[in-house]
Amino acid sequence: MADPSINVSSLDALRSLKPDIASGQTNQTQPSTEKDFRAFLLESLDKVNQLQTEADEGVQKLLTGETDNVAEVFSTSRKAGVAFDLLMEIRNKLLDAYSEIQQMRV
Repeated sequence: MADPSINVSSLDALRSLKPDIASGQTNQTQPSTEKDFRAFLLESLDKVNQLQTEADEGVQKLLTGETDNVAEVFSTSRKAGVAFDLLMEIRNKLLDAYSEIQQMRV
């Protein structure tokens, strides 16, 4: 028995969103303005790398005597450390999700 809450036109709309496997794109009529996951991840990696570089430069300036602002160097180093820790936690969660997907039975 068919469910009356399912509308056939809504199913046709969902079918039109089916990805085109050959081109790797969807058949949507509107261009997507959202970033894909890969671009977001690469941008985040670049930002963490930039924070690490800034922290290293701050420590080098402190060691060579170019600056005496210990609080700013500590703040920059801590910010880079927190960003790196967050990145590692995201990586761990992604690896856990990947291993769960691998263990799924199809």
